[in-house]
Amino acid sequence: MPKLKLGHISPTPKEDAQIQEGIDVDPDTWFLTDEEWEKVKPTARIGRPPAEVTKERITIRLSRDVVTQFRATGEGWQTRIDAALKQYILEHPIGSPGQ
Repeated sequence: MPKLKLGHISPTPKEDAQIQEGIDVDPDTWFLTDEEWEKVKPTARIGRPPAEVTKERITIRLSRDVVTQFRATGEGWQTRIDAALKQYILEHPIGSPGQ
């Protein structure tokens, strides 16, 4: 059973029986068996699909003006920093003169 939120009040057995009686007499509702729940339970994974290429989590210190500039571009600013760094390594390969 899932952990209940603070302040949750469960129905008493009497109240639960009254609720079930209401379900039983309503033609638009029904009680599902465990087998029926398995059939209607969602099979899709909720959330973002796993990435094919994962990124490494690191800590990096950047100048305030760089961070401010990228954050000002809105959501996805960290991805744009990653793209800028990738562009830099394409333009400045390791072992090139000046490295």
